Amino acid sequence: MNKIFAIGKVVLLEMYRRKDFYVLFIVAVLITAVMGSVTFFKDAQIVRYLKAICLFLIWASSLFIAIGATARQIPAERESRTLFPLMAKPVSRGQILLGKFLGCWLACGVALVIFYAFFGCVAAAREHQWPLADYFQAWALHWAMLGIVIAMTLLGSLVLTAVSSNITITFIATVAILLVGRHLHQVALTMTGPFAIFITGLYYVIPHLELFDMRDLIVHDWPLIPWGIWLTDLAYAAAYTALLLLLSWLAFRRKVLQ
Repeated sequence: MNKIFAIGKVVLLEMYRRKDFYVLFIVAVLITAVMGSVTFFKDAQIVRYLKAICLFLIWASSLFIAIGATARQIPAERESRTLFPLMAKPVSRGQILLGKFLGCWLACGVALVIFYAFFGCVAAAREHQWPLADYFQAWALHWAMLGIVIAMTLLGSLVLTAVSSNITITFIATVAILLVGRHLHQVALTMTGPFAIFITGLYYVIPHLELFDMRDLIVHDWPLIPWGIWLTDLAYAAAYTALLLLLSWLAFRRKVLQ
């Protein structure tokens, strides 16, 4: 475990030194500026629109950081040839994989704290309320969802040859799941034959990332998710993350390092 945490710490520090994380602060400032413009409007509906825009920026930025940073981890180690002395410590491939995942996931978690803190402070200043439990649920589910995305990106970095291909494919797949994943079963009901079977199977195989999206709850001030369902969602995310990491480990074991 010490080796895993050591690798994770290095990844965490490396990610915060990259320019990607300056984007987080820039976007956080933009979020604050947009929320501050609520002063010029009296319609409460405008506030909801602005909150929806801010939360969309949070989700888009977190996906960009998670996928972009994770996709470079193992290929960068191979290109710089630092992977070989690392494995000679000795550190197993599984420990390297878990360390990379842990570092990227923790970095994304800290970034989300910054995002939701800025959003919550400005929203509270305009609406004079602080739904801390709602923000905590949203942050935790969002972070759990990013764990699935990071594990998926690690798997892609071991299967695909180019970093750009991995980033593009993973980002498209993630956005597609978020937008149409919940509707695949309904689409399959309108079809017949092998295509219906394929779409139905795809519906049950893919990780349903939309289950972790609480933006509507925050925008419309809906009640909290029952804590039992919230814990079930976290367990669902943990199961899919573990499965993707297992597949990544199997792919890493079979990969010939040159």
